[in-house]
Amino acid sequence: MGLLDSLAIACERARAQMPLETVRISIIDNSGDGAPGPEQFSPGDMEEIAASSRLNRCELRLLHGHGNIGYGAAHNLALRQRNPGDVSESRPAYHLLLNPDVEFDPDALAAGLAYLKGNPEAVLVSPAASRNGQPQYLCRRYPSLLLLFLRGFAPAFLRAPFAHRLAEYEMRDLPRDRPSSGVPIASGCCMLCRGDALGEVGGFDEGFFLYFEDFDLSLRLGQVGPLAHLPTMRIRHAGGGAAGKGLRHIILFCRSAWRFFHRHGWKWL
Repeated sequence: MGLLDSLAIACERARAQMPLETVRISIIDNSGDGAPGPEQFSPGDMEEIAASSRLNRCELRLLHGHGNIGYGAAHNLALRQRNPGDVSESRPAYHLLLNPDVEFDPDALAAGLAYLKGNPEAVLVSPAASRNGQPQYLCRRYPSLLLLFLRGFAPAFLRAPFAHRLAEYEMRDLPRDRPSSGVPIASGCCMLCRGDALGEVGGFDEGFFLYFEDFDLSLRLGQVGPLAHLPTMRIRHAGGGAAGKGLRHIILFCRSAWRFFHRHGWKWL
C-alpha cells in the first residue's frame, strides 16, 4: 500500500471520529527543470489518482511545472495555495507535511488530530515511525557537528563508542506509551502542524534546498508553542541516509548544515 491509499484510509477513519470539512491534498511534482517531460504528472492524472487511491472525498491539487526548487520551497507552494474563487478563504486549521515514502496506519491521522484538538497549545505532532519493522526515531535534540558526522558518515566501529550520545540525540528515551511535549526538533518526513502556527513563522526557509529545513522549521515553530511526539500516531517511513545517496547529497547536506548552525548556533561536540 502506498502513501495515497494509506492516507485515504486514514482520512476515512478520521472522518468517522470527528467532523472534518474540506480535506485538500496537494501533490507536488518537483521533478525536471520546469519544462514538461514524460516523468512528470499532468493535470489529467488527477482523476486517475483519485479513482485508484480512494481519495474521491478529498480535493486534489497538482502543483507542477516549477522544476526542482527544493523540498521546503515546494511545500511552501502548497502552504500558499488558496481557492481562486474565494479570496477570503481562511488558513486551514491543520496542515500535514509529508514525504512520498511514508505510509499511514489507519488510525494515525485521527490520533494526531485528536491530540491537537485536545492540546490547543501544541503546534506540531511528530509520529512514531518504523522501517522494515524496526523503530525509526524522528525526534531530535539539538545536534552537534560531531554527532551529525558520526550518524551520517562514520562506519559502525567509530560510532560504537558514542552509542549513548547518539541515542540521546535521537531521543530514544522518549516514552512509547504516552505523548511527550516539548520536543526540540521533528523530522520533516511527517509533520502534522497547526495551520496558524505555520503561517506565523512563514513556512519553510527556502534558503535550504534540501536537508535541515525541518530542523530550522521545528526550532522556529517551537518559539510559538510546544512540539509533541505521539506514539499512537504510527507511520512507516522508507527514507533517510544522505551519505548513501552520492556526492551531490553530501554536498547539499554540508551546505545546509552550515546555514543551520550559522543561524541557530554552532555546537561542535
